[in-house]
Amino acid sequence: MKRAFTIVILFGFSCSSKNKYSTWNSYNGSPENIHYSSLKQIDTSNVKNLQVAWTYHTGDADTIHNSQIQCNAIMVDSVLFGTSPQMKLFALNAKTGEQEWVFNPFDSIATADKGFFFILNNCRGMAYWTDQKTDRRIFYTAGSNLYCINADNGQRIQNFAIDGKLDLHNDLDRDVNDLFVTSTSPPIIYKNILIVGTRVDEGPKAAPGHIRAYDVKTGKRLWIFHTIPFPGEEGHDTWNDSAAYKFIGGANAWNGFSLDEKRGIVYAAVGSASYDFYGGRRLGNNLFANCVLALDANTGKKIWHFQTVHHDVWDRDLSSPPLLVTIKKDGNPIDAAVVTTKTGFIYVFDRETGKPVYNVTEKPVPTLSELKGEKLSPVQPFPTSPAPFMRQEFTEKDINPYLPDSSFKDVAKKFASYKHDHMFEPISPAGTIVFPGLDGGGEWGGPSFDPQTGVLYVNANEMAWVLTAVDISTKASPGESFEQAGKRLYKNNCMSCHGTERQGSGNFPSLIGVEKKYTNDAFYNLIQSGRRMMPAFKQLNENEQEAIASYILKIESAKTKKYVDKKSDSLFALPYTITGYNKFLSKEGYPAISPPWGTLNAIDLGTGKYIWKEPLGNDTAFKNAVQPTGTENYGGSVVTAGGLLFVAATKDAKFRAFNKRTGQLLWEYNLPTAAFATPSIYEVNGKQYVVIACGGGKLKTKSGDSYIAFTLPD
Repeated sequence: MKRAFTIVILFGFSCSSKNKYSTWNSYNGSPENIHYSSLKQIDTSNVKNLQVAWTYHTGDADTIHNSQIQCNAIMVDSVLFGTSPQMKLFALNAKTGEQEWVFNPFDSIATADKGFFFILNNCRGMAYWTDQKTDRRIFYTAGSNLYCINADNGQRIQNFAIDGKLDLHNDLDRDVNDLFVTSTSPPIIYKNILIVGTRVDEGPKAAPGHIRAYDVKTGKRLWIFHTIPFPGEEGHDTWNDSAAYKFIGGANAWNGFSLDEKRGIVYAAVGSASYDFYGGRRLGNNLFANCVLALDANTGKKIWHFQTVHHDVWDRDLSSPPLLVTIKKDGNPIDAAVVTTKTGFIYVFDRETGKPVYNVTEKPVPTLSELKGEKLSPVQPFPTSPAPFMRQEFTEKDINPYLPDSSFKDVAKKFASYKHDHMFEPISPAGTIVFPGLDGGGEWGGPSFDPQTGVLYVNANEMAWVLTAVDISTKASPGESFEQAGKRLYKNNCMSCHGTERQGSGNFPSLIGVEKKYTNDAFYNLIQSGRRMMPAFKQLNENEQEAIASYILKIESAKTKKYVDKKSDSLFALPYTITGYNKFLSKEGYPAISPPWGTLNAIDLGTGKYIWKEPLGNDTAFKNAVQPTGTENYGGSVVTAGGLLFVAATKDAKFRAFNKRTGQLLWEYNLPTAAFATPSIYEVNGKQYVVIACGGGKLKTKSGDSYIAFTLPD
């Protein structure tokens, strides 16, 4: 029997909470983004009996290009909506997994050589809207288009924007038609207002990440908030170059939004400004990059902001949207907005005013950069509470003790040669250890929150990275061959992702042997359109594209064919790039830092104190390590009124359920592929289900194409 509300006393926290979280018709469960379900049919006593209810195969995994599924499915009126590796949107019977319809945004593109595989991006979810009568719409992004789809039949709603799709290049108050613009996270809807964020390039020539709102019925722009302020707007003076708004990009709300429907406030966690690792062209604190923003959802007017990193040159953008919660601190209820970060910090703000609930101190940080033209902020904000949910430093004592002796010595030697004394150590030509790392701490999956107890649950990565700055030349040398020009252009445009020798780095693939996979035409399409983590390079002229292709594809004639430079765009030229997004690994590919490499943390937001902390995942490569080791993890958790915390996310391809009170592992299931996604929880005809997307494709795991739903036996 459903009750209007329940009162639960746990861990000293008491609150009244309406049973309004029994559906999953919004991304991450609700507009508040708290990853919570009030369903409790599955609980700590019976979770061990979970069995597979159904499995749905999308049939379009791309193992060659390491496709993924990062989607948090939604369920409306017994219909489950999700996306496939190739960005198809589908509808299933939520009870049986039987397919009802599929929408293919690329159905007019016949072959891979024409770009089918090259214009894909990951989709983490979709938004649902209805007029409560007959109009039911699903909004999601594929490529650079936001699609409006009839939820009943999977057809485009033609009177929205142009033939049911909105080009995200438009309405940014700047011409970005040749730049990379997409969206990996769904929009959020307030009344009839569709609020949209974007993912953009992170290089020197990037689109701005302004937040836009559209009419949910027509696709007409209603308002825009300039995250890189225009002249006369607040924050414009935090960019030393008054023309920065014309050419600086980034500062984008790529990770989604949360919404206080009662107050009409939308909240965003904004990313860093481009270029990520050198700020000599964007001196100043760079508002509203790296900011928590509260905007009037009706007008887009700023209510408050807080900047978590000043003049970011470490790619420490906010990685997940705020959670809107009510906590009790010192006996008083507080409506709060909570943000977890890559650095492991947790910020808690009064939802209406933006005042920190726990004090934040501006502390001095290193400022001596070896990069000419750089000027770092002398201070950075540090919250006094809650405690960070990961280690904050990497010392020589933290080198992985399970490495073979020769590897341990090699890692120790490299460690000594890198700059490593502070989490805000400047990027350097000698190499700087970035820890907490580029993928956190907290990642895009975000935390979950239990409104019954006031406890926050967050999964964290604990991997060290190394960034090495390198001088680059943007000018052609006299008598260059196409091969030589290609190598120079590769260094300027591609090396930061794919490494000095095309070997790949971080989450970016190796280009060695790529000539065996792509024809010339297919490779040119890749440069033009981009694919997943790779932006489009439309700003390069045909000569430059041919030179890069000649170098990467090892075209023999390029060794003697003379290159003629046709342009030099000094506006976007930078003196430095990096040698790659490189994790700090041993020669065998093992983490340089000691385990745990992934953790799951429970923190009481009313007191700021830890309740429990456990490793998340296990790397079986280290037989002599204290198990489990934890692994890198991507995707979030879900907490339930049944006393459970569900999470997949790890590269060991397991789906787990923990006791939310103690952290005890109660159930785990071996998935067919790793699930780098957040689970969804819903009910059909009185029966509770838990569903997870199993797409793999990251961390050298195989790609998959399945959604698996679990339930209790009848």
